[in-house]
Amino acid sequence: MDPVIIVGAGPVGLTLALALARQEVPTVVLDEGPGKEEPRPARTAVLRPDTAALLERLTGTVLDHHGVRWAGWRAMRRRQVVSEIVFAPDEPAPVHIAQHVISGLLRAAAADQPLVEIAADSRLDSIEQEPSGVTAHTRGPNGTYWRGSYLVGCDGTRSTVRKLQDIRFPGRTAVERHAVAALRTELPWADQALLHRMPPWRSSGPFAGEVTARPLPDGAWRLDWLLPPGKDLVTPELLVARIRETLAGWTDGATPAYDLLDTGVHTVHHRLARRWRDGRVFLAGDAAHLLGALGTQGLDEGLRDADNLAWKLASAWHHGPHEALLDSYQTERRAVVAARLRATDQALPGLRGGGGLRHIVPGTARGHDALLTDGHLGRGALGAPGAYTASPLAPRHLEGEIPVDTPRGAPVSDVRGTAEDGSFVRLRDRLGRGTLLVLLIAPGTGVWDRKHWVSAGVMPRLAAAVTALPHPAELLVAESYPGAPAHSVLLVRPDGHLVTALTGVRPADLYAAAEATVGGAVEEGVGVEAGVR
Repeated sequence: MDPVIIVGAGPVGLTLALALARQEVPTVVLDEGPGKEEPRPARTAVLRPDTAALLERLTGTVLDHHGVRWAGWRAMRRRQVVSEIVFAPDEPAPVHIAQHVISGLLRAAAADQPLVEIAADSRLDSIEQEPSGVTAHTRGPNGTYWRGSYLVGCDGTRSTVRKLQDIRFPGRTAVERHAVAALRTELPWADQALLHRMPPWRSSGPFAGEVTARPLPDGAWRLDWLLPPGKDLVTPELLVARIRETLAGWTDGATPAYDLLDTGVHTVHHRLARRWRDGRVFLAGDAAHLLGALGTQGLDEGLRDADNLAWKLASAWHHGPHEALLDSYQTERRAVVAARLRATDQALPGLRGGGGLRHIVPGTARGHDALLTDGHLGRGALGAPGAYTASPLAPRHLEGEIPVDTPRGAPVSDVRGTAEDGSFVRLRDRLGRGTLLVLLIAPGTGVWDRKHWVSAGVMPRLAAAVTALPHPAELLVAESYPGAPAHSVLLVRPDGHLVTALTGVRPADLYAAAEATVGGAVEEGVGVEAGVR
């Protein structure tokens, strides 16, 4: 069967290619550029624990060695610290890392993966779909035709794929603007991120009263100053003056020594593509959505797009197209991103407005600080990973379903479990293989040797039920799971979202849930034409 064509060799496109390769699906990545990304220290990303874990699985690299895992977070208003969070050494925390470093790690992993081919200097200029596949043409030094089973546009804001498919991309322009500087200096809080609102020093030039500092490796920091609405020019002289003023304010004295590494102006747009699927063509990442105001991170959502789409494309590639499963990518991911955009757009007037009730309602400023903290830390409506609660893949009418601390459709907690061979594994490390995960909660199994429990109690019956599922599945056993009673059984999707939790071993319920998760039973004669719009 033909490979999957991925247009765009940024972090989202490379992540998708590696995720598909992990499930034995070949890909061709069409890279418009020369095959490498120029270093830009001021162009960085904050990765939440789930997306950081995804990249670590695919690259085999611990991101802490290339970025900074935040030791804590503090929010200040004027001269006061209004909130402070310290992350324990073993507690999941955001990782701040330069985007060119992410791309370099992904490219290195792709170079070692025989199922991934990267075609440099290949600019897409046409797409033709047929019932059996997709043909793409590229121009440039290596211009040629490429034949694929599916095509995914991961080609960014000005996506050629989106334009060729005539997909509208409505939204808002310049929701926020930030002046950005990457510099090496010493600040009073090592490895802690800071949000400072209304700093007491006198600002100069077109700057609003908010600045964020986020640590990078080797004593470097990225500083972002919120700019007021409009198109006021940020000159190098104004930016340097603001840097010196900010650093002096934070160190209560003269400006400390610093080495300026990079500068820029970051403009945030909010847009959402009308369609994310057109037959055998899909959109992901910035080609499908733009967001990023109030501390949220667009790359996080792009990586989640890739994680969601990879196992569904892999299933279609290996077992034939299943329209309900492929359609669920747009339904699930677009709903999650749309909800985040709505939450951000609703919060913006109060947080960025120039007057109104925020000056007279008690506690409003504190609520604003908490909301911004949620956005930066990946929590709440602004930042938490989305739950596919209304997914068309959600099972219906399971008599044995029970509630646990993870809502149905939300990402599961990363607990330690025991694999069928007796080895101890983290739940997240077993994701992304294209298989469902069945997790039995059995206190004591982490203490006793596998030979004492593998053939005892409910294990033989559960193992038989897992073998009979309509999709490949792996059985894991864990001592505990948040909110789950002993002997309950959790079904987890390949991308780590909870399908259901059942009380005890219930083969019929488990089978029905697994069948729903992969789109239901395949109807004879249904082909990809059903997905063409």
